[in-house]
Amino acid sequence: METPKITQAMINAYDEYTHLTLDRRRFMEKLSLLAGSGAAAAVIAPMLAASSARAAVVEEMDARLAAGDITYPGAGGEMKGYLVVPKDGAGKLPGVIVIHENRGLNPHIRDVARRMALEGFAALAPDFLSPQGGTPENEDKAREMFSTLDMGATVANGEATRVFLAAHEKVNGNVGAIGFCWGGGMVNRMAVASPELGAGVAYYGSQVPAEDVPKIKAPLLLHYAGLDERINAGIDAYKAALEKNGKTFEIFVYDGVNHAFNNDTSAARYDKAAADLAWSRTVAFLKKNLG
Repeated sequence: METPKITQAMINAYDEYTHLTLDRRRFMEKLSLLAGSGAAAAVIAPMLAASSARAAVVEEMDARLAAGDITYPGAGGEMKGYLVVPKDGAGKLPGVIVIHENRGLNPHIRDVARRMALEGFAALAPDFLSPQGGTPENEDKAREMFSTLDMGATVANGEATRVFLAAHEKVNGNVGAIGFCWGGGMVNRMAVASPELGAGVAYYGSQVPAEDVPKIKAPLLLHYAGLDERINAGIDAYKAALEKNGKTFEIFVYDGVNHAFNNDTSAARYDKAAADLAWSRTVAFLKKNLG
């Protein structure tokens, strides 16, 4: 069978499944209707999903890096995380918290942390599912676990992560955060809750209410996908609140690309041109604001 064509309706259905109301059975039923058959849907579904089998951009054992799993104090218990620093870094480095999507601390986010370390940062990717035992291998199970997280406690664990990383011997005290999807929303929430956050970069992340914007101190870089109607519905109100309160921010909307365009493990949604441009802007922004 020829590889079926992936349509925007199929991508939207997958977004509804991973972020809104569809369970897997109803998603596959909807995908089968869109694809024309259950067999075609079975081929398309893995193309829409992120695949941990896709090659890492930076290998786990890259000789330029010192990387490993760690535990550290959270707000109400032990947090798990993945810490990566460049081996040849001269002097102390700025720190960056790398916040995962609603799949938890998976191989892709570990890879992003390694990429960030190669840019000259001490990168820590926390596992925000630590209070529930950590990220499971099954992504559907991980997504279910996110629905039960206490957001107040989760944001407090984000601030505890910032405090830990700022005090690390390899870090100069300045810490920013970068997050994707669920993690992008976490960056916005951390900017509200953490006056000492040095910078925040949110990729297609949900916005905070306008009444919370006055609390934001960190400069923000906000990346959005042009086809991401669900998240983009909140851009105008967020932008207006940021402007009204005199906040430092930049917004970029990448035309013609989908939510999760940075995730190169998702064949259907990844867009290399947009991802590369957003990454170059992200690195420059973090270096400017974190030193």
